[in-house]
Amino acid sequence: MANILNSLSKVAKGDVVLSVRDIKKTFVEGGQPLQILRGGGFDLRRGEIIALVGQSGSGKSTLLQCVGLLDRPTSGSILISGAAVQKMDDEMRTNLRRRKIGFVYQRHNLLSDFTALENVMLPMLANHMDEASACARAQKLLRAASVAHRACHLPGEMSGGEQQRTAVARALANGPEILLADEPTGSLDPAHATAVFELLLDLVRKNKMAMLFVTHDMNLAARADRTITITDGIVH
Repeated sequence: MANILNSLSKVAKGDVVLSVRDIKKTFVEGGQPLQILRGGGFDLRRGEIIALVGQSGSGKSTLLQCVGLLDRPTSGSILISGAAVQKMDDEMRTNLRRRKIGFVYQRHNLLSDFTALENVMLPMLANHMDEASACARAQKLLRAASVAHRACHLPGEMSGGEQQRTAVARALANGPEILLADEPTGSLDPAHATAVFELLLDLVRKNKMAMLFVTHDMNLAARADRTITITDGIVH
């Protein structure tokens, strides 16, 4: 496993970091198959930002769960930095996810009993970084997200916008190549939504990451380099 993961070196700007082909996902409800994703695919390149749009229930979040290695597609292929993830066991997928992928959800999903600093440190500690280094990096990320002044506060003591900024900092904790965001501003008022989205764009551009984000807001989608759509279960 280590050899495979170590071979996934940082790729040059413009190289494909995520490739999806003929992806299909079927669930079983009440004993009946329910096909959510029916095929299609896309490539995401380093430094590129792609918006994923489609009607509610079209499978956008399902696609994000699959490419984020939180779920397995029924069939099709997903390559991350050239590695075929469908051939990996659960431990390998977990290690790859920790190293290569960051997540931002519609709701911040911060742990309520931990401070902002501790929430950002946790992914690094899970990735076996020593506590002092994790603390220093977490402080740097909180400064970049303009919430350093909230480092010692619990999530319940912060505004919605501050919590989501902390969630963005946490998503960048392990220096991912790919950032996946599922309606990252959907739970915020317009002013905070704009500020958080600008933060996302700025950090992704500065760190030359790739980002795939789900949105219903076509104004936000227009800020992406390009848009992909799910129609009748087909990704195109």
